[in-house]
Amino acid sequence: MGLKISANKNKHQTATEKKKTILDQDIHLFGSKFSNSIKEDFYSELSILLQSGINLQRSLQLISEIQKKDKISKIIQEIEHSIVNGVPFSEALKKRKEFSSYEHKAILIGEQTGELPRIIEDLRKYFNRKNELKRQITSSLAYPITVLILAVVVVWFMLRYVVPMFVDIFQQNKVDLPWLTSQIVNISDFFNAHSWSILIVLILIILLYRYISKKDLYHRVIGSLQLKIPVFGDYIRKIYLIQFTQAMTLLTFSKVPIVDALILARKMIRFHPLEQSLIAIEKDIISGIRMDHSFAKHTLYDRKMIALLQVAEETNQTEFIFQKLYDQYSTELKYKGQLMTTTLNFLLTLVVGLIVAVILIAMYLPMFRLSSIIG
Repeated sequence: MGLKISANKNKHQTATEKKKTILDQDIHLFGSKFSNSIKEDFYSELSILLQSGINLQRSLQLISEIQKKDKISKIIQEIEHSIVNGVPFSEALKKRKEFSSYEHKAILIGEQTGELPRIIEDLRKYFNRKNELKRQITSSLAYPITVLILAVVVVWFMLRYVVPMFVDIFQQNKVDLPWLTSQIVNISDFFNAHSWSILIVLILIILLYRYISKKDLYHRVIGSLQLKIPVFGDYIRKIYLIQFTQAMTLLTFSKVPIVDALILARKMIRFHPLEQSLIAIEKDIISGIRMDHSFAKHTLYDRKMIALLQVAEETNQTEFIFQKLYDQYSTELKYKGQLMTTTLNFLLTLVVGLIVAVILIAMYLPMFRLSSIIG
C-alpha cells in the first residue's frame, strides 16, 4: 500500500476534481482482516496524511473510501463515525478487538501530549519491525520446511508405488525376502491399506492442535518445553526477547511509566515464561527493588541485558538501552537463523538420503537372490 498525492497541475481544478484526484491515489490495505502487515500500512498512510496537515477524521475517511476489502473499509468507517460523534481516537480503538491495548495506550498518550502524528509514526515503526522479524524467521525456516515436505512426498511415492512394484516381481519369482525388505514391505502394505485413515488422523491432530493452542495450559507447558530444546531453545528465547525489547523501546520512548510499560508488554507477547517473569518483576519494582536486580532473578534474561539495564538505571536512559538491546538481539537472531538454516538443511538432506537409501537397499537385496535363481 502506498500513498501518492500528486500536486495539482491545474490551479483551476474544481473542488470535486480535487477530491477525485486525491481519492484516485493508490491507498490499499491488503488482507481480509487487520493483520500486522495491514496495520503497518494503515499507520503509515495515517502518519503521512496527518503530517500533510489533513485532520484525523478526514484522513480516516480518505483511507476507508479507497479500500478494496469491504471488511477493512467498514472497520475504518466505524472508527471514523465514532470520532465524528465525539469519541476520542484512543477510545474508538479500545472498543475494537482488532487493536491491542498497546495501540490504545500509545494513541491516548499522543492525544494527551499533542503529539499524535509522532505516536502514529512510532506505531508504524513498531509493526514494521514486527513484520521484519516475522519475515526473518520465515526466511530462515522456509527452505528446511520445503525440504521436509519434499522428503515426505518422496517417501510416500516410494512406499505407494516403487515398493509394490518390486514386491510383485519378487512374488512372481517366489523369492524369499530378507528381514529388512520384509519390514519395508510391511510398512508399505500398512500405508497403502490405511492411507485414508492416516490422512483423517492427521487432519484430526491439526484440528486438535488448533483447539488446544488457545488454552492457557498449552502455553504454560509448551513455553517451558521450548526453552529446553537444544540449540533451538536459545533461538526461541531470542525471538521473544526481541519482541519484548522492541515493545519496551516504543513504550519508554512514549514516556509510559516503566511498570505500565511492563504490563503492556506482557499483554502484547504471549509466552508463558516471559509473562510470569514480568509479573514478578512488576511486583519487585513496585516494592522498590532495582530493575536490573529484579531481571537478574530470572534465567530468561541474559547477562548482557542485566548489565545494560544497570546502566539504564544509573543514567536514566531506559529507552536508549532497550533500543540497543533490540538492535543487538536482531543481529544475533539473523546470524543464528542463517546458522540454523544451514544445519537443518544438512540434517534433513542426510535423513532423507538415509531413508531413501534404506528403501532402495531393501528392494535390491532380493535382486541378488533373484539373479541366482534366473542364472
